[in-house]
Amino acid sequence: MHSPVMRKIAKFIVEKRIFIFVLFAGLVIYSILSIGKVRINEDITALLPADTVTRRGIVIMEEEFSTLASANVMVSNITPDRAFELQKKIEGINGVASVEFDDTKEHYASSAALFTITFSGTAEDDTVSLTLDQIREELKQYDISIYSDILRDYVAKLQKEMGLILLLAVIVIIAVMIFTSKSYFEVVIMFIVFIVAAVLNMGTNYWFGEISSITHTIAVILQLALAIDYAIIFCHRFQDEYASRGEVKPALIDSLASSIIEISASSLTTIAGLFAMTLMQFRLGFDLGIVLIKGIVCSLLTVFLLMPGLIMVFYKPLLKTRHKSLVPSIRRWGNFLANGKPILLIIFAVLIPVSIILSSKTDYSFSDQGTDRIVYSEQDRINERIHNTFESTSNIAILVPVGDYKKEKVLLQKVSALPEVKTALGLSNIEIEDGRMLTDPYTARDFSELIGVDVETAKLLYALYGYEHEQYQPILGERESYSVPLLDMMEFLLERIDDGIVTLDADQKATLDEMRGMLEDALKQLRGKNYVRMVVTSTLPVEGKESYELVDKIDTAAKELYGDDVLVIGDITSARDLENSYASDNWLVSILTIVFVFLVLLFTFRSFGASILLIFVIQGSIWINFSFPYIMGNNIFFITYLIVSAIQMGATIDYAIVLYNRFSNAQETLPPKEAMAKAVDESFPTILTSGIIMTAAGFIIAGFTTDLYVGSIGLAVGRGALTSVILVFTALPQILLLGNKFMKKTTFDLKKLIRGGSHEKES
Repeated sequence: MHSPVMRKIAKFIVEKRIFIFVLFAGLVIYSILSIGKVRINEDITALLPADTVTRRGIVIMEEEFSTLASANVMVSNITPDRAFELQKKIEGINGVASVEFDDTKEHYASSAALFTITFSGTAEDDTVSLTLDQIREELKQYDISIYSDILRDYVAKLQKEMGLILLLAVIVIIAVMIFTSKSYFEVVIMFIVFIVAAVLNMGTNYWFGEISSITHTIAVILQLALAIDYAIIFCHRFQDEYASRGEVKPALIDSLASSIIEISASSLTTIAGLFAMTLMQFRLGFDLGIVLIKGIVCSLLTVFLLMPGLIMVFYKPLLKTRHKSLVPSIRRWGNFLANGKPILLIIFAVLIPVSIILSSKTDYSFSDQGTDRIVYSEQDRINERIHNTFESTSNIAILVPVGDYKKEKVLLQKVSALPEVKTALGLSNIEIEDGRMLTDPYTARDFSELIGVDVETAKLLYALYGYEHEQYQPILGERESYSVPLLDMMEFLLERIDDGIVTLDADQKATLDEMRGMLEDALKQLRGKNYVRMVVTSTLPVEGKESYELVDKIDTAAKELYGDDVLVIGDITSARDLENSYASDNWLVSILTIVFVFLVLLFTFRSFGASILLIFVIQGSIWINFSFPYIMGNNIFFITYLIVSAIQMGATIDYAIVLYNRFSNAQETLPPKEAMAKAVDESFPTILTSGIIMTAAGFIIAGFTTDLYVGSIGLAVGRGALTSVILVFTALPQILLLGNKFMKKTTFDLKKLIRGGSHEKES
């Protein structure tokens, strides 16, 4: 019998379908207009907790500094002499700020030269792309490989890839749905429902202001994989009701009344896993989790509200295109599992402890460099080619309070002396003359020789500087010995020239203009309003104990001079912060996912035994899934485990639930073994449909995206879904038969428990 309340709701939905169509039309238009307004963030470090050193440092650098665009250009089959000639040619191209090259192994190896080019603008400047084109034109006769962020339109590339991925996924899903459908036209209705649900979810991402590029890329296809079975369940239930009643509207109302409860209950385990993901410190978990939860809700509302109206409109082609099931019966396999020896159960019992050990040995990486790629883009191949030829380096930024050049110089000397450091660059060690730096104190005479003005003019300029800065030595007779840091005096002079107070002849102006460009580039990159930035290049990898120790040494040296107002950040600190967040997030997500899903199962089936056994099988599939990277010798990005384990537990537990439900219902009229054989056969089409869709979606993502993180997540999702399906149709039936008495003995009546508890309380 259907709940009277649910039947009233279902009747209202069916009868008010025109109003619902208009409502959804308005929502779809709003969502389409909102999709383009969603901001996409491709910087994964932006998702670090706000209190981490890396995140705090990145915020400061974004606010106070500009980072000039750069490119690595490798020229193969070239002599050192010819490479030096090319360096001069490149330096002469308009828009090139500097070219780093020497004949050491960092820049010349295996008859190849590596030029590290810094441009006069940021990666977003159009002029930088033009400059890079000129460099490519200048070197077109050589065997060149160019790697630069300028060439990576990350979001556009991902959107193009996802267009292909969605097309392939749709083709596979249509094929699967036709194979497992009861009516050919139901596929059309289901895709209308899914497209509307996907558009609603994508458009309402605008409410969050900004989402990560990873979420933006895979949320749509994961929403499809996670929620398409809601439409399948409802559509098939309607066709079964119609077959028994022969009337469309009553069948639709009754099937909707039943489906609301069944589908909502089914979605709770998925939502539970996704909710656990949102509690991660690393905000990608929240970002992806909340968007997918919203996607599930959008799918539920579309199935419950829009789909009944679509069925009423299209019921004739839906019923006319009904056909016999194309899915073969697997009753023999069910009989084998139910009546045969528990061989598969024994294999499972051996496989689980092995998988626990192997999955615990899987290497998780915390940076791009440490993660094995599945699919390489052209830029990825070039970058690997360069790294295979030349020694890899990593950059570290030191942020210290602005204003003390002496401390800066001491810190740069200390850091440069560390054996793991290749270079350390800051304002205080930019060389202007032999042995003299940009921030060194210059007298008026020194300054006059540097820029080519007469000494008296320089002394007057120094006197004016002293007066404006309340330093009266040059006015009171100490004009020869009075000195000012060159950087400060250069800025003062340029300001006076711009104000028209100081004028220079053509030669002096040419000299100063050249210095002005260098000075402005240096200041944009190395001095902010509150902080000075120093850039350290290390030969150590991004991850590892030695790398972390180097950061600690630099941090200690900086704090000895400046106190605690110091930030040392870079790819190394980002990797360490991610590793630290993983340590806590791993336990949090794993435990909460299991707890949340267990509670949903417990209140659904009211059996401790059934809940434990179902979760154990799916957790076993997770252990098996994450044994593969170790077996294959691959590293995977840590977030893959955190996200996929939650999705796999929350989503594929439905496969186990379907089998268990069929088994429980069949036991009302059949002995356990016959009930299990029947349950395996009857649950096969539903699980096959959902399982193949999720498996195909994951593998297609992995096979056709060049994004490191998206590909890793896709592969693990596909492999996990396939593993879960295999276990549900092999080990789980024999586990349920073995634990049947245990499940029955641990079954409880919730109403009796509540009444009993309240009675005890009153007494």
